[in-house]
Amino acid sequence: MKRVAFHTLGCKLNFSETSTIARLFDEQGYQKVDFKEPADVYVINTCSVTANADKECKQIVKAAQLIAPEAYIVVVGCYAQLKPEEIANIQGVDLVLGASEKFKLLNYLNDLTKKSKAEIYSCEIEEANFFVDAYSLGDRTRVFLKVQDGCDYNCSFCTIPLARGGSRSDTIENAFKNAEKIAKKDVKEIVLTGVNLGDFWNDESKINNTKAESFFNLIEKLDMVEGIERFRISSIEPNLLKNEIIDFVAQSKKFVPHFHIPLQSGSNKILKAMRRRYLRELYSDRVDRIKKLMPQCCIGVDVIVGFPGESEDDFIETYNFLNKLDVSYLHVFTYSERDNTDAKKLKDTVPIPIRKKRNKMLRILSAKKLRHFYEQHLGETRIVLFEGDNKGGFMHGFTDNYIKVKTPFNSLLINQLRQVSLKELDPDGSVLAEYLPDLISDVVLN
Repeated sequence: MKRVAFHTLGCKLNFSETSTIARLFDEQGYQKVDFKEPADVYVINTCSVTANADKECKQIVKAAQLIAPEAYIVVVGCYAQLKPEEIANIQGVDLVLGASEKFKLLNYLNDLTKKSKAEIYSCEIEEANFFVDAYSLGDRTRVFLKVQDGCDYNCSFCTIPLARGGSRSDTIENAFKNAEKIAKKDVKEIVLTGVNLGDFWNDESKINNTKAESFFNLIEKLDMVEGIERFRISSIEPNLLKNEIIDFVAQSKKFVPHFHIPLQSGSNKILKAMRRRYLRELYSDRVDRIKKLMPQCCIGVDVIVGFPGESEDDFIETYNFLNKLDVSYLHVFTYSERDNTDAKKLKDTVPIPIRKKRNKMLRILSAKKLRHFYEQHLGETRIVLFEGDNKGGFMHGFTDNYIKVKTPFNSLLINQLRQVSLKELDPDGSVLAEYLPDLISDVVLN
């Protein structure tokens, strides 16, 4: 039996696609092994959101070569679509597949003989105009379900439209069927994922005169899936986070009170330069509505520092905006120049040391906000989905509103929903909790 190993860089969407590709190998009789083990084939699914992701891909290729020098190495994903020749020149790579070819990977494995020069199969990105569904399996407690791909927004700093193509979506019917399949695997939580999730729009009306399907229609339908206890929305643009979506989550028994909403900057001047489709006033309005309906809701924020033209005043404006905003944590990204983006052509670049300084300031702010959010809920009883890790005799899980909980390891708790009492903050950044004895089977999450 041939052995195959996978390594995934980047977003939840990549993890869902890697898992789907792995199942194709399984159907052909391959044995899946850990990436640190010897294998006949190594598949690396790449990201290209930042320059660091590109460098990491090269390091992963070298790591695979050290483990199994004669192994066949395949690179797929966003980096592979954007810069296939660059990847092909990495020593040890045998095959590079672009956006539309990665799901046909097995068709290109005629034999596993090492190549003197990597083969490239990559389409023009305009040809990546079809949707391929995907979902991750392997972690019983949480599955990433892909329902949307690509993006039409063309923000000035972003390469994703060049790497994944235009926005396209699954049908609600097929997403519902996939959720039902996942439920049969004893999975408790599904995380909906996509490139621009709120842009989910399957317009079958042009073909069969039926009503177009929106993201709101999707979550309405998924709320009826039996066997799944929780649905979580991975990330959604503020201009696409409509009132009806917030209102629905507030009363849903399955969609949890947790939103991750990209901001990128708290300066309207910078938002316009980024070609974002909102101003900070809209962002504040979304946060206010969420907190009014769901005071316990966790809200995460993406923010970029060091964008060209970001003055010290612009950054302070962003810092103060975030400091006052009732959000729970920040994902902070340092701007990096990306080829074929309009932002790279902009003048007034921010020196690297200043970018790093601003990143550090916002990461410190994020830690303070997360601590404050956790402290607000100490003494409460909430429901936790426990995971299977055992770190120093402790296990972890997440509440519905995304508080990371820590409790003494008990194998009977793995993949179980338990009511816990949130006791105190732990130095590792989680919350120490005491679980209550009765298993919760039919719970209201909000």
